[in-house]
Amino acid sequence: MVRNELLKIKTFGQLKASGYKSRPIKDELRENLICRLKAGSRLFDGILGYDDSVVPDLERAILSRHNIILLGLRGQAKTKIARLMIDFLDELIPVVAGSEINDDPFQPVSKFARDLVSEAGDDTPIEWLHRNERYTEKLATPDVSIADIIGDVDPIKAATLKLPYSDERVIHYGLIPHSHRSIFVINELPDLQARIQVALFNILQERDIQIRGFKIRLPLDIQFVFTANPEDYTNRGSIVTPLKDRIESQILTHYPKTMDVAKAITRQEIRTDKSIFETVRIPELAQSLIEQIAFEARKSEYIDAKSGVSARLPITAYESLASAAERRLYIHEEEKTVARISDFDGIIPAITGKVELVYEGEQEGPAKVARYLIGKSIRSVFVEYFPNPEKFKKTPEKSPYYSIAEWFRKGNALDILNDISNDEYEKTLYLVPNLAALVETYVPKLSKEEKLSFMEFALHGLAEYSILSKQVIESGLHFEDLLSSMLSSDEDDDVDDLPRSDYHRQA
Repeated sequence: MVRNELLKIKTFGQLKASGYKSRPIKDELRENLICRLKAGSRLFDGILGYDDSVVPDLERAILSRHNIILLGLRGQAKTKIARLMIDFLDELIPVVAGSEINDDPFQPVSKFARDLVSEAGDDTPIEWLHRNERYTEKLATPDVSIADIIGDVDPIKAATLKLPYSDERVIHYGLIPHSHRSIFVINELPDLQARIQVALFNILQERDIQIRGFKIRLPLDIQFVFTANPEDYTNRGSIVTPLKDRIESQILTHYPKTMDVAKAITRQEIRTDKSIFETVRIPELAQSLIEQIAFEARKSEYIDAKSGVSARLPITAYESLASAAERRLYIHEEEKTVARISDFDGIIPAITGKVELVYEGEQEGPAKVARYLIGKSIRSVFVEYFPNPEKFKKTPEKSPYYSIAEWFRKGNALDILNDISNDEYEKTLYLVPNLAALVETYVPKLSKEEKLSFMEFALHGLAEYSILSKQVIESGLHFEDLLSSMLSSDEDDDVDDLPRSDYHRQA
């Protein structure tokens, strides 16, 4: 039946006459999923990178009528997936009017609804509940109580209705009973105290609850979805084994496996006003570097791999990079600009707040680790555009970078400041002989602005491969000959060295 016809039904008698048949929520999800699979519709719209892994597992779990736990590190779209499950619910379902737990008029479970249907019969008033109201989400925290989740006796209700505490009507239902015929999500399940997890046993297996000794049975109809970090990855708690045993499908999520998927996720999720990109352009090179930072962080020796590196890192880094370029645009009253490699200094706060450092990382400091990750990203992406400098170690004179390195060896140096204008930026980069020619050779057919970005990128790449020295100065970066910087390093205590690694020995 169509929406308008359903909304005309106001009583239980009219509902029965219409031929409407209620069904359990798991059957509802299953049958609607089957319809969408047959129609070839896209499922879980906005979830990228899971088409061959997580989404098929979810489909199988729904078809099997299973409760689900999504297990994975932070920033892997677990909550987003749970919220998208409402798309598989019917648009509207009938409930007994005035019921606080979404009672089905065909199968009322609360005392209020049972009494009302018994007394009024076909005249029982009906309301319609939209699928958006059939989703409940609770973040598990140590202070969550049984009363919050299941319910408790309400002395105020007992006094107001003048009922003894032995009357079932004095019960105030918690979140789970209120989620009858709905999807109920508990995020970060291991953070829920063990005694609260134990209280979920009967609800999952026998579908009944106990409140303060009341002998009541509520055959609750709920689709449970839990999310958690792998229990051996967290020190905050774990999932008790009997509860885990009662959750039928455990589905493992993961981070993007390819650069293209990672970029698509970031572009989809950024919250920056899209009008900004009419004046500030983020080139493909910058996007690749941002995503590579996250890939490097997930395998860095300075970062706790068990904590994970959220997909929110490249998203916020992208937003910060756009804002860094936008700020520069306003300072110089320019009409348009392109994000530069030097603008990446502005994404450091977006990185430091998204990673958990191990002891070695804490010793270096979060800002240095962030710069280290940016450097690693530049090193990895550099060889996608230019020849690997390590191939020319034995024959440096044949290297395409020889003339550039020679200019610096003659005592020349270059400062690229963070907030210089577009004109100053261009003049600075063209001070280095053959830098433009290098870019034209290996990355041809670029716009003027992109060419400048690649020219600066080439300098950063040569520094990461220890052909040049790169040092952080107060308002930007200083490039010079590597040997010269090593000889002068003891004399300059203000140089901000990057963390050491097996390949990177900066002055």
